[in-house]
Amino acid sequence: MLATVAQFAADTDKAANLDRASGLIATAASQGSDLVVLPENAMYANPDRAARIVDRTEPIDGPFASAIAAIAKEHSIAVVAGMTETPTEGSDRARNTVIAVDSTGERLGVYRKVHLYDAFGYRESDRIEPQPAKALTFTLHDLTFGVMTCYDLRFPEMARFLVDAGADALIVPAAWVVGPAKEDHWTTLLRARAIENTVYVLGAGQTGPISAGHSVIVDPMGHPVASAGEIPGVASAVLDAARLRDVRVTNPSLENRRFTVSIG
Repeated sequence: MLATVAQFAADTDKAANLDRASGLIATAASQGSDLVVLPENAMYANPDRAARIVDRTEPIDGPFASAIAAIAKEHSIAVVAGMTETPTEGSDRARNTVIAVDSTGERLGVYRKVHLYDAFGYRESDRIEPQPAKALTFTLHDLTFGVMTCYDLRFPEMARFLVDAGADALIVPAAWVVGPAKEDHWTTLLRARAIENTVYVLGAGQTGPISAGHSVIVDPMGHPVASAGEIPGVASAVLDAARLRDVRVTNPSLENRRFTVSIG
């Protein structure tokens, strides 16, 4: 199957963000892609740390999610996209959420971010509520995909948790904030998660000036097979179940491991 990672810089204009997302979905579909991954916070992004974002949230059946489903159906392509979801009852913090829909617009599942970016001088938890670990996996063609978000990438047990749930490929929508060595961390961690789990990894990041871009698809041996660079656009690559099986014969690290990961 052909998969695409798509990148752009979202802002506080939700209508403009949806328009940008729609254009990237259409581009991926025109290239024959079966799946397109959009960044974290594709619906709405406000870099002002003091800004109140809870008033700009939407439910997972709200306008943004419904529009993404309709666009997916229009172009006959599966879509994964990040959004800012309505808080849980009694909370004044939003949820950082990823939705997945198939090529008919039917929902494949929802993932809510577990690890929040309280690092590099930033505190995502001031505005976002962390969620309990719950694996989102879905199957397209002959591959099973598992979903995590941005900072989750720094926790290898998160990737292994998804692989134990059956994932052959990891999807990582992100808004990887620029900073010292951050681009190198992004590409290194994506490759590490691919190598140690012998899976494909699809990282789709927001672009500058706030985020680093460099969306990439990495194969199960850790080779980057498609990259979007630093400007808005798409990158596509073929994901091949036979390649996955061959790599796991050569590097049977999952078979050779001595213990598993559990939720504590």
